[in-house]
Amino acid sequence: MIENGLALLPHDDRSWRLEDYLARGGYEAARKAITAMTPEAVVDEVGRAVLRGRGGAGFPAGMKWGFVPRGAAGPKYLCVNADEGEPGTFKDRLILMRAPHRLLEGMLVAAYAVGIPKAFIYVRGEYARIAVRLEEAIDEARAAGFLGPSVFGTAFGLEVVVHLGAGAYICGEETALLESLEGRRGQPRVKPPFPATVGLFRSPTVVNNVETLASLPGILGRGADWFRERGVPGDGGTRLFSVSGAVRRPGVYELPVGTSLRTIIESHAGGPPEGRTIKAVVPGGLSAPVLKPEELDVPMDFDSLAGAGSMLGSAGIVVISDRTPILDVLHVTARFYADESCGKCTPCRIGTRWILKIVERLRAAGGGPEDLDLVVRLAEGIRGKTLCPLGEGAALPIRALVTRFRDELERAVAR
Repeated sequence: MIENGLALLPHDDRSWRLEDYLARGGYEAARKAITAMTPEAVVDEVGRAVLRGRGGAGFPAGMKWGFVPRGAAGPKYLCVNADEGEPGTFKDRLILMRAPHRLLEGMLVAAYAVGIPKAFIYVRGEYARIAVRLEEAIDEARAAGFLGPSVFGTAFGLEVVVHLGAGAYICGEETALLESLEGRRGQPRVKPPFPATVGLFRSPTVVNNVETLASLPGILGRGADWFRERGVPGDGGTRLFSVSGAVRRPGVYELPVGTSLRTIIESHAGGPPEGRTIKAVVPGGLSAPVLKPEELDVPMDFDSLAGAGSMLGSAGIVVISDRTPILDVLHVTARFYADESCGKCTPCRIGTRWILKIVERLRAAGGGPEDLDLVVRLAEGIRGKTLCPLGEGAALPIRALVTRFRDELERAVAR
């Protein structure tokens, strides 16, 4: 069933409920961690699993936790980044809707490992209906004793609060998320200091993506070796790949890290519809530079995609067919980043607007090939000159579209 653009379960489906989750062994990994392991041992286990963050940056989760000072006076917080705003990405939505208790169990593991008594789940504004389901799952977990002051009869406790954002792409950046959570305008902070030492309410804070936390029950339940061996060296486990665009079977596919892009598109998503061919593929959400058809054998892991001149990011794969003009793709990309720039950094605020103006002029047949060079120069003027990755995320895909499809764009603007 589809409602308000969200894929929902049938009304009589109870697979997301606590009862069904417990029947599948739910909360046993958290029980093991909290009752039979020290926090240090949990951090070490996650570190050995080589779990890299699933939100986009790919920072190792265990290492990130290790930056939080131990024994420091005052509160610590866990913030779950459920502000899934990257175009082409919809895997966190699936976890929140179909496996909310898996997320909550992962939060218990992370909070215990770092010594955190309170957590916030920051949910994007467009996921209001999903937030309601998440609240129901929290109520179930609290009633069963999995959340609250004494989890599994121990001295460890965790309270969880759901916070609904207002629908701003910039709040997917962790410091902008913290600003929004504190009630201010969602804009990135100057770093350092980093959230691990000065985060929410100026206290040590861990910010993890939904999928990152949902990976923890598997690691603690089956062991770091089991998880690590399902990926590639330096990048363990499986990932949820969102696949959309010109494919026969769009959806979310859980596959080992390092599965080739071609295999995901052709073997799992069914390849392009009949009569169409692939012109380009965005491999990691709109921020990732496009790849051409001859580059699709690249393994889908951070290092391999970086070597191919792109990035894994949020693993949101968008397939572009031969029927889609690259000038249209360039326009959609430029418009998105011009609209979503928070305006704090001048290069991003001004640069994205000028790129959009030039691309609109090109679409209206009012420009020439020299304007393509200007677009690239403006993109380069944004890179490395902003407080957060949005500037980089805007510049890289725009530059890649112009440089990799220069011939098609020159033909388009010469009409």
